[in-house]
Amino acid sequence: MPSFRPSLPPSRLFAIALCLGLAACATPPPKAPPPPPPKPVVVVPPAPAAPHPLDQNLPTFLSLPNLAKDHTPVRVGIILPFGSRDATARNWAAAMMNATELSLFDAGNKDMVLMTADEGNTPAEAAAAARKLLAQGAEIIVGPLLGTSVSAVAPIARDRGVPVLAFSTEKKVAGNGVYLLSVLPQSEVGRVVGYAVAEGHHDLAAMVPQNDYGDVVASAFDEAVKAAGATSLEVEHFTPNPGAVMAPSQAIAKTQADAVLIAQGGTVLRAIAPTLAFDGLDPAKVKLLGTSLWLDPTLGREQTLVGGWFAATDPAADDAFTAKYKDAYHATPPQVAALAYDAISLAGLLGKGTPYHRFTPAALTDPNGFAGVNGIFRLRADGTAEHGLAVLEVTADGFNVVSPAPKTFQNSL
Repeated sequence: MPSFRPSLPPSRLFAIALCLGLAACATPPPKAPPPPPPKPVVVVPPAPAAPHPLDQNLPTFLSLPNLAKDHTPVRVGIILPFGSRDATARNWAAAMMNATELSLFDAGNKDMVLMTADEGNTPAEAAAAARKLLAQGAEIIVGPLLGTSVSAVAPIARDRGVPVLAFSTEKKVAGNGVYLLSVLPQSEVGRVVGYAVAEGHHDLAAMVPQNDYGDVVASAFDEAVKAAGATSLEVEHFTPNPGAVMAPSQAIAKTQADAVLIAQGGTVLRAIAPTLAFDGLDPAKVKLLGTSLWLDPTLGREQTLVGGWFAATDPAADDAFTAKYKDAYHATPPQVAALAYDAISLAGLLGKGTPYHRFTPAALTDPNGFAGVNGIFRLRADGTAEHGLAVLEVTADGFNVVSPAPKTFQNSL
């Protein structure tokens, strides 16, 4: 674009020159300190428009007998592994479905229709489930559970402009219409490392399993240490087997770290901690750190773990939900059930808006966040979720909260 410079009469030019000359003779004022550099802003490009947007209520869409034909209910599609070959996945699916029904009942929203489809055992089955729900008019999809299923569902939902609230912990499947409600390992590592550094620990090391989870944690550890201004001395990978931790433990004990992250739980964790102590790492001087895999009230039976810190949602936060679930279904819900409850609560909250314009990216990524069963959370533009996490300390008879989960994102905006 061409630049434009207005012409000035000679008298104006003389006046300007005179002013400049006088200014040059005056003593210049002291220079103000340079402003701090602006915080980097991540610009997320807007998603392309859906080729075949779901933008009108069709007679073929699923409805309820008591609703007028011209009324558009909040149709929520749910994809979970009801028919999985894995017994744990089936049990989780059943519990998560219970939680969605409990959430619907608690909300008292008679305008919401829950529609289900089986995630199955393959990405093709998950894709078929998405097509079924979209044919029934789903404005938003809750699930699936597995990352491969999410990848299969995402382009089908995106074609109709329908967002997906999934439960996978694989960050790579998030974004472009897919939002992960799960607590990612990256968030847990960042929280506990940040707290440890704030408490005076600046030379850190880590032990991570040789698997996909370990790779994610290792990368998150390096990023968190760097962000906190501390030093990463070493990251050791180990085979997740109690008999294979001696050599990695010896290597970590030699680093002189003042905090060690152990991304493991169960019997392997109970083998690593005393091995580190045997190799010369003093638990009284070196803080052991962990992730939510440490959320085991029996860990305190291993003396070398007492005093360790780990990040997780506050265990007491979901007491009301757990009690309500037990009362309704006479069973203790798995942790993922709370996420399913929150998904329906979120759909119900945003469902009060205009049909086909209520689940927009702007609405879903409200920076103020939402109140969930396990505390506050908000969805980011990249499709991941930020949860308010607490830092817990292992004690002989359970846990103590040493850094409470935040109650608001106000200071993070």
